[in-house]
Amino acid sequence: MAIIQWYQACMTTLVLMVEPLQETCSYPNFFLLVVGELLLLSSVIILLQVVCGCPEKCRCHSSSNSVDCSQQGLAEIPSDLPPQTQTLHLQDNQIHQLPAFAFRSVPQLTTLNLCNNSLSDLAPGAFNGLQHLQVLNLTQNSLHSLESRLFHSLPQLRELDLSSNNISHLPTSLGEPWENLSVFAVQQNQLQQLDRVLLESMPSVRLLLLKDNLWQCNCHLLGLKLWLEKFIYKGGITDGVICASPDTWKGKDLLKIPHELYQPCPFPSPDRESSMVQQPGSAHRAVPRPPESHSAECELKPKPRPANLRHAMATVIITGIVCGVVCLMMLAAAIYGCTYAAITAKYPGGPLAQTDKPVKIEGKELFDSSPA
Repeated sequence: MAIIQWYQACMTTLVLMVEPLQETCSYPNFFLLVVGELLLLSSVIILLQVVCGCPEKCRCHSSSNSVDCSQQGLAEIPSDLPPQTQTLHLQDNQIHQLPAFAFRSVPQLTTLNLCNNSLSDLAPGAFNGLQHLQVLNLTQNSLHSLESRLFHSLPQLRELDLSSNNISHLPTSLGEPWENLSVFAVQQNQLQQLDRVLLESMPSVRLLLLKDNLWQCNCHLLGLKLWLEKFIYKGGITDGVICASPDTWKGKDLLKIPHELYQPCPFPSPDRESSMVQQPGSAHRAVPRPPESHSAECELKPKPRPANLRHAMATVIITGIVCGVVCLMMLAAAIYGCTYAAITAKYPGGPLAQTDKPVKIEGKELFDSSPA
């Protein structure tokens, strides 16, 4: 708007300067030539200001096509950003909301830093037009939720950081499948659940930061556990999911809880599916059914068996030792029996019986000379 106003002022001045010349000049062609030269000069000046201009509170670096508007107390996005900008720093300001097409003046943007603002409202089309954006930093803001298609216009996005907000829910989809997204960070929020469908839309993700949330480790988080196990097996890196509830698993790592301790989520009953029933005589009036008590239907219910797991293991170990000792004793008895049988077979009469038999030496029989 400032450039347009400046241009109008220049044109008004130009007209005031040309009118006396028109009255005194007897050559119309010369007059037209002067007017054309002045118009061309003013257009070039305006074009240079648009291309090379820099917002008042920002620092522009033409060599790197970056603009630094951080720590300036800005309440909105500057409107006169250079169109060739590729890196825009807007951190540490007081920006509360982003309207639709907030960055239409910088279509070549690849890196956008909005860290540590007061963002609480993002219009569904706030990032429309940023087809080349690769890095988006929205940390340390006041975001509570995200529209399902907020990032659908960012096909080249590689890093998305939503850490340190107040996000309590993420939709199952944030736009088209992110084929290029490799870093996804949502730590230090208020998340209790995370649908694996959202993670499956990020086939190229390699770094996943989920720590310091209010994870509710019940049956609904089993899908996340299975996905994380496969993710880590393929070489992915994560900082872990630490359970905040229920009390049975508070402080435990989700990946270290055995699958057997998860009860399958119950299917909704027909009564709950038809929660609205019509009263007789009223075709359009519906009365909700009284809510049923399902307070703990999805909570993890540890079986009594794991509570005595140590005793069971000790019993198995002791039984194994006893069985081993018995087997050794039986083996020793078998060896002794076999040895004794072999000796008996080799000497049928025994050593004492051999002394009572006569021995023939050179055809003579020798008897025991002991007295009768």
